Amino acid sequence: MAKARTAYVCNECGAEYSKWQGQCTECNAWNALSEIVLEPAAAAKAPAARRSGWAGKVDPPKITALKDVEQTEHRRVSTGIGEFDRVLGGGLVEGAVVLVGGDPGIGKSTLLLQAVAKMAAELPVLYVTGEESLAQVAGRAHRLELPLDGVNALAETGIESILQHASKAGPRLIVADSVQTLWTESLTAAPGSVSQVRESAARLVRFAKETGTAVFLVGHVTKEGGIAGPRVLEHMVDAVLYFEGESGSRFRLLRAFKNRFGAVNELGVFAMGDKGLKEVSNPSAIFLSGGSTHQPGSCVMVTREGTRPLLVEVQALVDASPLSNPRRVAVGLEQNRLAMLLAVLHRHGGVLVGDQDVFVNVVGGIRVQETAADLPVLLAVLSSLQDRPLAEKTIAFGEIGLSGEIRPVPNGEDRLREAATHGFKRAIVPKANAPKGGSVKGMEVIAVERLSEAIDAA
Repeated sequence: MAKARTAYVCNECGAEYSKWQGQCTECNAWNALSEIVLEPAAAAKAPAARRSGWAGKVDPPKITALKDVEQTEHRRVSTGIGEFDRVLGGGLVEGAVVLVGGDPGIGKSTLLLQAVAKMAAELPVLYVTGEESLAQVAGRAHRLELPLDGVNALAETGIESILQHASKAGPRLIVADSVQTLWTESLTAAPGSVSQVRESAARLVRFAKETGTAVFLVGHVTKEGGIAGPRVLEHMVDAVLYFEGESGSRFRLLRAFKNRFGAVNELGVFAMGDKGLKEVSNPSAIFLSGGSTHQPGSCVMVTREGTRPLLVEVQALVDASPLSNPRRVAVGLEQNRLAMLLAVLHRHGGVLVGDQDVFVNVVGGIRVQETAADLPVLLAVLSSLQDRPLAEKTIAFGEIGLSGEIRPVPNGEDRLREAATHGFKRAIVPKANAPKGGSVKGMEVIAVERLSEAIDAA
């Protein structure tokens, strides 16, 4: 095989060099050059025809008017795990390449092995393991009591050998665990380097699109985000899913950061147990079950993750600070936004916390990234400062502007209905989010326009 034309690119600034050197002359970073392929030595052999099943006959490429393209609905196959299907957008699409990233040991391989075992009854599956032996994979499956009928496995890291076996076996789903262990003969770089991972993933993506085979890629995220992390591959795949979880917590969150076949920021909740990951179909009940929310410094809000409204508790602790510069600590929220909200509380609410330490936490390890948390945060801070709980069974949501106005948030009525199903009787919401077709059954909705009105209502 002829050697490919290669170059060296700096991982820090992107400068390109014809040969390797220890330091990048553009950004002065040491040991930052990685080898990349400029011209592949041998193009991957395209199959003469797509296999029957999901895909049909191969058509030669041609220029087509976009308005004349026939619209076909994507056929989806269920993974057998409801929360996994939700994050994928309703199931797995033919030819889709999905990257599942997360910290080592968080449960990526466990989840995919569970999904593969359930999907094997419907379509041929090939589980490629590069980190573990076949005995280790089979041992985990037996511990989880998974059915393994129809699940084929391959212990291999060479991408050419993997694609050769896949072409002969004809699977419709391939799991590559993990992409960091794959390497190709067309590069001289060490396995795990950025260039090896990028080229190996590109070969798998090309195979998936040519044959209609769905592919799961497993990737590790290092603390530095360095060696061949999933971020290198995000632009190449159809969907990027990240596993999140607090250390010591049994709950795992699967979040979609990119999805060409579904909603982004969709959230799936799982609980890790002795028999693997179990889906949590009603996460609001889990996040509110840790204790009574009728305490000073506590406020329940309705956030929205993808298409799902979710009830979470926001807790605040306000205490006299012994420091000349009081602390502002936010867990699960943006810290700079907390400082801004406290300034608005002083300017438009008449409440000064400049000499107080303020700690805010979102219970359950959830990270709230939307502005609907503004009003609950300030109500929790005020409740802790005055040592007075909010009225029982009260929820709140709303964005707060710098002039003290309460701005609406998307899908207000859906949030109110979700809160009503969990027994909440009172809601403090922006005026524009008040139900227009009548009140929500069993709930008193208090619509406010200014921060001062919300404080009086609370």
